[in-house]
Amino acid sequence: MAFDSLSEKLQNVFKKLRSKGALTEKDVQEAMKEVKRALLEADVNFKVVKQFINTVSERAIGQDVLTGLNPAQMVIKIVKEEMVTLMGSETVEIKMRPVNEITVVMMCGLQGAGKTTTAAKLAGQFTKKGKKPLLVALDVYRPAAIKQLEINGQTVGVPVFTMGDSHSPVNIAKAAIEHAEKNHQNMVFLDTAGRLHVDEDMMKELEEIKAQVDVSYTLLTVDAMTGQDAVNVAASFQEKIGIDGVVLTKLDGDARGGAALSIRAVTGTPILYVGMGEKLSDLEQFYPDRMASRILGMGDVESLIEKATAAIDEDKAKEMTKKLKKSGFDYNDFLDSLEQMDKLGGMQEMLSMLPSIGNQMKHVQIDDQAASHPKAIILSMTPEERANPELINVSRKRRIAAGSGVDIAEVNRFIKQFEQSKKMMKQFSGMMGGKKRRGLRFPF
Repeated sequence: MAFDSLSEKLQNVFKKLRSKGALTEKDVQEAMKEVKRALLEADVNFKVVKQFINTVSERAIGQDVLTGLNPAQMVIKIVKEEMVTLMGSETVEIKMRPVNEITVVMMCGLQGAGKTTTAAKLAGQFTKKGKKPLLVALDVYRPAAIKQLEINGQTVGVPVFTMGDSHSPVNIAKAAIEHAEKNHQNMVFLDTAGRLHVDEDMMKELEEIKAQVDVSYTLLTVDAMTGQDAVNVAASFQEKIGIDGVVLTKLDGDARGGAALSIRAVTGTPILYVGMGEKLSDLEQFYPDRMASRILGMGDVESLIEKATAAIDEDKAKEMTKKLKKSGFDYNDFLDSLEQMDKLGGMQEMLSMLPSIGNQMKHVQIDDQAASHPKAIILSMTPEERANPELINVSRKRRIAAGSGVDIAEVNRFIKQFEQSKKMMKQFSGMMGGKKRRGLRFPF
């Protein structure tokens, strides 16, 4: 994740504070110097860093903090609270217009920021919420962009309105609204043209669309990998056309993450969503408090629970839990659990959201692609063998190895790991299955 380096540096600062017990004003000042350095290295805007450090220092040096029972923990709490404030305290969502009115969302941004993909991701998410969106191709300058939107729309099950590249974007947008009204679609996502850089022609086109179409939200897509350039782009769009929110993409990459901590403070515009991967499902609502927890190494269990709730088949999970308790867990169930885990983003993604565990595992690279071997081995078994693991003898192992393209030693390792995993999942399932929140039961 983009904040891994910053997170590690901040945790080292906090570790030093915890080791001291009682804190002096000098201790806090030294810690704030290190925090400042870490934020600047993460490409957070200089003015934002200065204000942040001043506010935290002022609060942390108060007598009630330094003389409290756990001063280090109080300082960490203040850092988190101010970080949440920096990113915009409350979560901002796209609100639908009243019934019989169309909510029009204009997507804008530079080329390469992921605007077209983000439009499809958003439309797909609102489809799952029971809305009827329409994607509209307004980038008449790049036929490939129109084709990309059509492919993405088909993938997420959302219709795409296009008039090719022979009409003006404004006329296409107006025609799309009429089309949506006739077809009872209550959301329209306008995928506008981007440029390599901010220029006057692009801004004039966006202004014209807003002047002739009743746009509900103007969302700017920016690339987190570009750091402070993303903040500067957001500031330019805010000044020229006015934006209602930002979608920050590629936050799963190796960007330093400064844009997420700077955009709200510099532009006054909230981050609404963050892109966490290339899949069309990899778009998350932006929660400032959860993001602060991730940055500070406190995990993000809330988001993990939400992802699991959305991705996991609850009936299948309950049945799997029963089988685990009765020791009836077989290879079919294990295959199901691997597929469910893929929907959650893989083991590495899951562990990163767990407090403490995520910190310990951040330098351990888990190859989620390695799951393809167990799947191949299971799929090379007969239905009878999958349901009855004890049937698999040496001759069957040889046949399974040949069918899955691995050697028999790997089949033996897999079978041993399956037995160990079954025991571990039985314990973990009991622990997580006991959660009352939202009736969630994990299938592992």
